[in-house]
Amino acid sequence: MYDVVIVGAGAAGLSAALVLGRQKRSVLIVDGGRPRNAPAAEMHMYLGRDGGAPAHLLADGRAEIEAYPTVERISGQVSGVAGADGAFEVTIDDGRPVQVRKLFFAVGVTDVPWEIPGLAERWGSGVFHCPFCHGFETDGLTLAVLANGPDAALGAYVADRYSDDVVVCTNGPSTIPDPLRAMLDKTGARVVETPVEHIEGEPGSLRVFFADGSVLERQALYHRAPTTPNTALTRALGCEHFDDGCVRVDEFGKTTVPGVSAGGDAAHLAAVPEPVTLVAPAAADGVRAAVWLEQDLFAETFAD
Repeated sequence: MYDVVIVGAGAAGLSAALVLGRQKRSVLIVDGGRPRNAPAAEMHMYLGRDGGAPAHLLADGRAEIEAYPTVERISGQVSGVAGADGAFEVTIDDGRPVQVRKLFFAVGVTDVPWEIPGLAERWGSGVFHCPFCHGFETDGLTLAVLANGPDAALGAYVADRYSDDVVVCTNGPSTIPDPLRAMLDKTGARVVETPVEHIEGEPGSLRVFFADGSVLERQALYHRAPTTPNTALTRALGCEHFDDGCVRVDEFGKTTVPGVSAGGDAAHLAAVPEPVTLVAPAAADGVRAAVWLEQDLFAETFAD
């Protein structure tokens, strides 16, 4: 019987394991091995590691938790969860069942870029999703933004902050709301409604090919791809989820199911519209949730 099983071994999951390991809790981390930011060469806004490689942070985190003998990390996927607070059963993809008292889900989200040839292949390398993460590095460059509807606000943002040469490519007829269109006009961003056929080039020299035969040369491209939260397991347990697919948590990182906590990109408070999908908040989520999981485990020891 483990004290806590942590599903997901990114910044949130490893941070939770570090806290619990230091409290001598028996912890199993199930590491799916597919971090969302794996394509990115750098991460930012993580104090002390700004500009460092995401892979280095995870490697250092894994090495740090190895110092705690009660923490075990395995590679694999969780294929099923069942049970209730104090007596959960987790099934690993190799078929073995694991008994555990508490659960922490740090499962993240999956990006789903538009189906334009060449777009997904350049994800994180020349094609960026977040101006907080990459805006400073694209300052002064010629930019394209693949977006339509309300998401075209990203075009107004980068045009206001980082470039005086921004083209918003809607990949077809525009559904940009009039107030947002006025914002784009004010910033000088141009809107192109011609469908995009494919994207070629290398970072710093990209070419967007349109259906009418025209070509747009850009130094970088932004695309806030739709995301799919990886929340099948929390749904199976009956946790409440928002319309965006993320699991609902409270200020302690707890879901609506006793004994189940969550953090990172696939979880947020009811008071905020969406998670802040940055590495530092994910790590903070893991620390916060682990502290309160420890408090619950401690209290239950004496309640028994």
